[in-house]
Parts: sequence; C-alpha cells; structure tokens
Amino acid sequence: MGIHRLNHAVLYVSDLRRSIDFYRDVLGFRPVPMTPDGFRGAAFLQAPDSTNDHDLGLFEIGANAGRSQAGRATVGLYHLAWELDTLDELAVTAQRLAAADALVGTSDHGTTKSLYGRDPDGLEFEIVWIVPADQLDEDALAARKRIGRLDLDRERARYGGQTRGGVGISVPA
Repeated sequence: MGIHRLNHAVLYVSDLRRSIDFYRDVLGFRPVPMTPDGFRGAAFLQAPDSTNDHDLGLFEIGANAGRSQAGRATVGLYHLAWELDTLDELAVTAQRLAAADALVGTSDHGTTKSLYGRDPDGLEFEIVWIVPADQLDEDALAARKRIGRLDLDRERARYGGQTRGGVGISVPA
C-alpha cells in the first residue's frame, strides 16, 4: 500500500492569532483543542468538511520572522491545494478571498478549476474543484497541458454549480 492523500500540513507563522483568524474567517477552518498542555504558540485546525483529525497545524515563530523566499531565493514548498465539492462553493470562496485581499490568481487547468490565495504571512495555497470523471471530455483532458483563464460563470453553466467534483485525480470513467 502506498500514500493515498495528504492528511495535514504544518506551517510556521509570524502571528498565531492573525493566522487562526484568517484560516477561520476566510476559509472556514475551525480550531481543534489538541495543543499539548503547557505548549504555547501552536494551534491545530480542521477544514469545514474534513474527516481528518486536523488539516492544518500552525506554529508561531514571532513577529521578526521574514516572509518565505521559497521559489524566489530559496527552495521550499510552493503551495498546498485544498479541494471543494462544488463550483458554487469555489465562487463563494473566490469572493471571500478577494474581500480579504488574499486572492492572487485563478486558473483553468482543464480537469481542475483553481483559485490561488496567500495567507497573512505570504504563504500560498490553492483551492480547487475537480471535474467529475463521468463529465470529462477530450477538451478538458487536452486543456491539462495549458493554463487558461478561469471563467467561473461559464464553468457553472457547463458543469452545474452544485455538481459534486471528482475525488482525487480525475480520470475518464
């Protein structure tokens, strides 16, 4: 048996309270009371519809910490991607990210429809809806080789705003 999904990620942050507020208020994560007794400067959060014990750990390293230089001056992680169930949820999330001045881009990858955000420390993440396998066609599969502009209204008209996305890697049924 091999790895089959990401269970959680741990991020170093400069201001724990600010990061908790961001992930809670913008993305709907909820704090999980599992920080070890006597341990300060950490928090654990669970995504709204997750079955994981926790999806995100946040460890505060202080206000003097510099922003991540990964991809610009150092090696490191570019982003994590979290999956949503519907395109309507993706549209609402786009609005919430924009209102928080945290939406940094959108993309249509053919089989996936993506938003890109940045948290208060500049750490990037992706929010994605995956085309269900039974709705994949040659156009969607061919578009995986290019990055297109995401038109959420067009995608909702094509697939339906409440259509549940595929789980994991979309492949033809």
